[in-house]
Amino acid sequence: MIEVLEISVFLIGISIGSFLNVLIDRIPREESIIRGRSYCERCKKKLTWKDLIPVVSFILLKGKCRYCHSPISWYYPIVELITGILFILVFNVQLIQNSQSLISQTAIISLIYYLFISSSLIVIFFTDLKYGIIPDKILYPTIGVSLLFQILNTRYLIPNTISSAIGAFLFFLLLFLITKGKGMGFGDVKFVFFMGLFLGFPKILSAFYVAFLTGAVVSLILILWGKKRFFGGTIPFGPFLVFATFVCFFYGEKIIKLLLPGIF
Repeated sequence: MIEVLEISVFLIGISIGSFLNVLIDRIPREESIIRGRSYCERCKKKLTWKDLIPVVSFILLKGKCRYCHSPISWYYPIVELITGILFILVFNVQLIQNSQSLISQTAIISLIYYLFISSSLIVIFFTDLKYGIIPDKILYPTIGVSLLFQILNTRYLIPNTISSAIGAFLFFLLLFLITKGKGMGFGDVKFVFFMGLFLGFPKILSAFYVAFLTGAVVSLILILWGKKRFFGGTIPFGPFLVFATFVCFFYGEKIIKLLLPGIF
């Protein structure tokens, strides 16, 4: 039964991932996300349902447009697959937290909430990676939904999460002002407010550690690879913050215990 549910969740995930691709591309361009069918970036030909089956269409078309045969970006199937995999991970975490049952109304609401947050984070990750922006149209509703969920379900945690959000925001605002916006964008400053609200203390500490560590490692690799200069040139920091949010949502407490044994 669990295996059947996992397959169903994965299929739902890759289908939602297909819609997330629409958000990732259209929001930065300020295009409507509800009007107009998807189209090929090169020939502008409108795509039919046969061209839009998540993952499957990309494989059957061998990564090329059916009409002009230009390459289709690997971003699309990657987003769909990542969404499906993350949906399964969130589903299993919720099963464990709810003692192998998702029958109750509270459990179902929690699952929908975390799947919504995961979807929002995927959009933010790839939008910042592709276009260098963290869209307010995604970030602000995500903050609002997260705050509403906590008010309705975990009110006792609100002092912790609010103080974590404000502390994270002020810390990154200070970094933003010191570097005059060269080290990170203001979108990152706003995003860490959500991170604090979502993760709370002490998970937010482990998230910062993971984000800065992975950012430094990737930057060093790019410098050695000749893709980035040591001084000058930037890479978006938002994807590292999103990655750290996911990692610390699943393993934040274990990481903080490894970093600060005996304290937490």
